[in-house]
Amino acid sequence: AFFWLVSLLLASLIWFVSVHLSDREDAKLQYGLLIFGAAVSVLLQEAFRFAYFKLLKKADEGLATISEDGRSPISLRQMAYVSGLSFGIISGVFSVINILADSIGPGIVGIHGDSPYYFITSAFLTMALVLLHTFWGVIFFDACEKRRYWCLGLVVASHLLTSGLTFLNPWYEASLVPIFIITLCTGLWAFFTAGGSFRNILKCLSCKQEDDSRVMMYSALQVPFED
Repeated sequence: AFFWLVSLLLASLIWFVSVHLSDREDAKLQYGLLIFGAAVSVLLQEAFRFAYFKLLKKADEGLATISEDGRSPISLRQMAYVSGLSFGIISGVFSVINILADSIGPGIVGIHGDSPYYFITSAFLTMALVLLHTFWGVIFFDACEKRRYWCLGLVVASHLLTSGLTFLNPWYEASLVPIFIITLCTGLWAFFTAGGSFRNILKCLSCKQEDDSRVMMYSALQVPFED
């Protein structure tokens, strides 16, 4: 979370300096600088994700050195999941905190002809970003470990695309639907990257059904017989 905040701070400084060095009366230029700032923010986030990966690799080597069996007690997949989830949570909190503050009032959403679905759409977008950062973390760490640079490129490209789609708001159908499609595809990619398979899903479901049947049988045996 700290790494994500540092990346956001640097991106904000770059955007702030760009705005003050440009013509602040030119609306098109300022909108272009806003898009530029979002792109820089995405690139810095991924750069700090890579820096965090390198830091964790060093820490992993140290943990393996002092352990009794010569292996680290924390796997790379666990670190990738925790890192991605931390990025996602702090990103979601930062994205939605001002929206929640504005929702207190005063005013009514849509009273001037704007969309009345602003808050619910923002909630769904925040949820998608939290999930995406978690999935990106798993894929990114695996790609760095196995030196699959095309996977790194796809992670960065999908992050840039997701960020760019938010500029279509308030045309929410054009932004929300593609973002959730990206989330679903990225989630499946992260699932298989982490070692998942359809066979494991079927085994999990079959075990769940067996457990349910055992619970039902046990409950039936506990019912006292009437005289």
